[in-house]
Amino acid sequence: MPKTAKSEVDDRIFEMQVRICKAFAHTTRLRMLDLLAKRELTVSDLQSALKITTPNVSQHLSILKGAGVVATRREGKQIYCSLALPEVKQACQLIRDVLRAQVRNERKLVI
Repeated sequence: MPKTAKSEVDDRIFEMQVRICKAFAHTTRLRMLDLLAKRELTVSDLQSALKITTPNVSQHLSILKGAGVVATRREGKQIYCSLALPEVKQACQLIRDVLRAQVRNERKLVI
């Protein structure tokens, strides 16, 4: 049975979702996204805030950029980082809300 245009679009969306979920699957990258949700930061700002090496920041940024969730721009020697889309902030917040609800439910079960 041939694929419909809608199913091809759905497949592409699911593949993109996998890429984003893999990009989100690291504590340092989630912390980066949390910092960038507040404001644009330089690579050195991220390095300082996260207490990791500059090459490590670059590696994590590369993964986030590859997933399309972070954008960078160069201004002189500085590289500025920001969320590529405002929806990224909303997605991260929604995931944290789900996790908080799970923690609340676990507490209710223990009592």
